[in-house]
Amino acid sequence: MTSEGTTPGAPPGPTRPGRARRRAAAVGRYYRGAPGTCLYLLILGANTFALVQMSPRFRKYFLFSHSTNLIELRHHPVKALISSAFWTETPSFAFWFLLFSLFHVPVERWLGTLRWLAVVPIAHVLATLVSEGAVSVLISMGKLPHSTTHTIDIGVSYGLSGSVGVLTWFFARPLRWWYLGAATVFFVLLFVVEWDFTNLGHLTAFLLGVACYPITRGVPGGDRRPPWRPSWPPRLRSHGRADADNPSPLRSGATG
Repeated sequence: MTSEGTTPGAPPGPTRPGRARRRAAAVGRYYRGAPGTCLYLLILGANTFALVQMSPRFRKYFLFSHSTNLIELRHHPVKALISSAFWTETPSFAFWFLLFSLFHVPVERWLGTLRWLAVVPIAHVLATLVSEGAVSVLISMGKLPHSTTHTIDIGVSYGLSGSVGVLTWFFARPLRWWYLGAATVFFVLLFVVEWDFTNLGHLTAFLLGVACYPITRGVPGGDRRPPWRPSWPPRLRSHGRADADNPSPLRSGATG
C-alpha cells in the first residue's frame, strides 16, 4: 500500500529536514567563499553593538573623531580613511548585512579575496578624497559654510558602491550592459535628487568600481566561462550533443 500522491516503486522524495540541511549547507558554502566579507561583517557587527551602548552625545563625538571630514583628513588622514570604513553613522547592521550579501560576497567569491581587497579600498579612499575635495572647493568659494569641515562623513557605503560597479564585469553580454545601465541610473538619480557630497562619493565609488576592470582580467567568467563549470540555465540537447553556440547570459567568474 502506498501513500497518496506517490508512485509505487518510486524512491521517496527528500524530507523537510533533509531539504533544510541542504539549504543550510548551501548558505554556508556561499559565505565561506568570502572570508574577507565575513570578517568585515563581524567587525561591523561588533562596532554597531558598541554604538548602541553609547550615549547620543558621546556617539556624535566618537563618530566625528573617526570621520573623514576635512578636519580629520588634515590632521589624521591615514587613521580617518581606515577607521571610517568600519563604522556607520546609524546602527543598521541588518541593512548592511543584506547589501554585503548581495554585492561584496559575490564579488569576493568571484575575484578572490586579494582582488576584492584591492577594489574596496580604491573605491573607499578615492571617493572620499573626491567628495571631501569638492567640499573644500565649495567652502573656499563661499558656497558652503565653514562649519561643513566638521561634518560627519563615515560609513561602509563607498566600498560597497565600488563592489556594485566592479560586479558589472561578472555578467556576460548583453546582461552586463543592462546591469551597468540600471546601476548607473540609480547612482545618478541618487545624486541628482539629493545633491550632497555623500552622494557624489557614492557615484564616484561606483564609477571607480567599473574602472577596476583591469583587476578582473584573467579571472574566468563574464565572456570566458571556465570549461569545467556548466552554464546556467542548462541547454537543450540535440542528437546527443549540447548546443555550444548559445552562451549562457550569466557566468560565475571575471572577464578577460
